Amino acid sequence: MKSMIQELWYGNIIPQEDELTNTKDMKECLKHISECHGDLEKSMTNEQKEIFQKFQNHWCKYASHAEEAVFTYAFKLGMQIAIEALTE
Repeated sequence: MKSMIQELWYGNIIPQEDELTNTKDMKECLKHISECHGDLEKSMTNEQKEIFQKFQNHWCKYASHAEEAVFTYAFKLGMQIAIEALTE
């Protein structure tokens, strides 16, 4: 078996696609978000749709950065815990 680092390198471990973050509740929320999104867009003018699209693009970019920051923090925290556990 390859090491965890190799598994990450080769893309065999993809934390953001892990089923732990893709629960039934999360899928249900996404379904409702999608439905609301469709209803909202139907009620918008073309100008409003353009503004909303810009909003969505910025929100997705922000969410991506936030997810990366949380992952980095959690990874470092996990490493600190491992170091502490191994040195005591």
